[in-house]
Amino acid sequence: MDILLAILFLAAGLVILWKCAELLVVGAVGLAGRLGISPLVIGLTVVAMGTSAPEVAASIAAVVHGMGDIAVGNVYGSNIANLALVGGLASLIRPLQVQKKTLLREIPVMILVTLLLWLLLRNLSLTRPEGVILLAVFVALILLTVLLARRDAGVSNRDTAKQIQNTNMKKSVPFIVIGLIGLSLGADMAVRGAVVIGERIGLSKAVIGLTIVAVGTSLPELATCIAAAIKGEHDISIGNLVGSNIFNTLLVVGAAGIVKPFNISRRLITTDYYIMVAVSIGFTLLVIICRRTISRIGGAILLCGYIVYMIYLFGCTRAI
Repeated sequence: MDILLAILFLAAGLVILWKCAELLVVGAVGLAGRLGISPLVIGLTVVAMGTSAPEVAASIAAVVHGMGDIAVGNVYGSNIANLALVGGLASLIRPLQVQKKTLLREIPVMILVTLLLWLLLRNLSLTRPEGVILLAVFVALILLTVLLARRDAGVSNRDTAKQIQNTNMKKSVPFIVIGLIGLSLGADMAVRGAVVIGERIGLSKAVIGLTIVAVGTSLPELATCIAAAIKGEHDISIGNLVGSNIFNTLLVVGAAGIVKPFNISRRLITTDYYIMVAVSIGFTLLVIICRRTISRIGGAILLCGYIVYMIYLFGCTRAI
């Protein structure tokens, strides 16, 4: 692929991402209204699962080729990018409001499943039975989310009444399907183009993998959250961020382990893992300190944190 084609791929991919993210947000809100549940639940399930598809594909492909570090590193990098980069940019566009039940329920679950990952990876490997454990926890959380959504159905109906009036229900599912397919296609095109451009300007494979590829698999979350923030759909944004991190930890790592057991290097559990935990806790503290609203200042702090993380990665790469 020559440089001009790479630029076209990158530009076209970003346009597809943006347009399909808008379709996904509109469809998700409509589906929430039709099912009588809150947009937050749709963000935590349908939207989060769809935007995590690139991570699933990338990590499974990595373990098939015997690259466990890339599989797990992809999850770490994507989780950090989701909260710091995506959450930061979305908050700069419009401060994100977090529901009290999200702070008390879904965010703690996100941190707990991260701790579970340490228990399974502390011996620097993941077996098929351990992969099954992660997927079993994932399925249990999905079922619990649906049950809780049904319990809260009355409140959700009142919250989404206005949205139902303004949404063509028959378009909701097609919008979601087209949106998810388009996000995957757009992300793939953008990453392919960016990798070629990175190689042409002299970036090493390591730097490209730690930056372009990691951010690339988070592009669906980025596009979706920004589109949702512009439309004022806070629940979709927060649900997507928190849900994607839960899915990455359980579904992506679990599926990769079931496809093929793998080993990882020590730094992934002694250094990079703790950076991911620190970002998760920092995000939670910002939500608490800002009284369940991530302000533009909070978004700037998250974004600066991600920039520092990038500088750290570049420093480590040069050291290697």
